[in-house]
Amino acid sequence: MQVALGGTFDPVHDGHRALFDRAFELGDVTVGLTSDDLAAETRKVPRRVRSFDERRADVAAELDELAAERDRSYEIRRLDEPTGIAVEQGFDAIVVSPETRAGAERINEIREARGLASLRIEVVDHVPAEDGERISSTRIVRGEIDRHGNLTPERTPETD
Repeated sequence: MQVALGGTFDPVHDGHRALFDRAFELGDVTVGLTSDDLAAETRKVPRRVRSFDERRADVAAELDELAAERDRSYEIRRLDEPTGIAVEQGFDAIVVSPETRAGAERINEIREARGLASLRIEVVDHVPAEDGERISSTRIVRGEIDRHGNLTPERTPETD
């Protein structure tokens, strides 16, 4: 099975790793990594995003380990538009988080209009941080949590 997933992945965290894990459970993986321009456009909260090359290196480091564990292959491709690679022929499934499910449904509409089969949509639940809120790159960049969801020393449940 050929599996697609996409994102900015800056920084990579345990929530992303859950997406990657599920994708590799299903098959060989193609990760669409947002271009520098698209990464800036798709941010709900404006913030600095590291360069494509820096993010690509971090994603590859995560994928190397997971692909080896499952004897799978992967490819990282640049995304220049939100629907990205998943509207292309050759994919069987797409792995998304709950908030990006609507995007996957839109991708299936585009695929159907092009005469392509719909993708199997695999939704992976958010990974909670130590405080019960979801792990997110924005929270990590703000210094609230680390990439594993641990509260930073300056912020504990008692001080919230």
